[in-house]
Amino acid sequence: MAYIPEDAEWYLAEIILEICVEDDPRNVVHINVVLIHATNPEEAYDKAMKRGKTEEQTYENQQGKSVVSIFKGLRDLLVIHDKLEDGAELSYKEQIGLTKEQVSSLITPKHQLGIFAPVEQIDKPDYAAGDIVAEVYERFPELKR
Repeated sequence: MAYIPEDAEWYLAEIILEICVEDDPRNVVHINVVLIHATNPEEAYDKAMKRGKTEEQTYENQQGKSVVSIFKGLRDLLVIHDKLEDGAELSYKEQIGLTKEQVSSLITPKHQLGIFAPVEQIDKPDYAAGDIVAEVYERFPELKR
């Protein structure tokens, strides 16, 4: 079992959701990283599972097609060792024996980091909730294409 500090109270859960849209053979899989507050690993696990199950839903997209979001399980559950504050380490991954080239390939240029990268329109199933999209367009008509 992993080392869990006695005062640990925060965990990171990786929740797997599968989204299926009626008449579209492709699925969409989300890996959501969620912050969990718990007094021990078992409570963290239970809360993460409960959180995942609350993500299950069925609704209609803008074209009136049924969209189903299914909680598939947890990919990982990690303890956060540090106090939550600026600069706190939330998790880490360790790799051993990498070459200089492999280490360099791990580094992403600033313009490609998720927060700076341009939003790309990709061909994917339309799983946006129709009622929410309609409300957004009503409030912000300039967004409508």
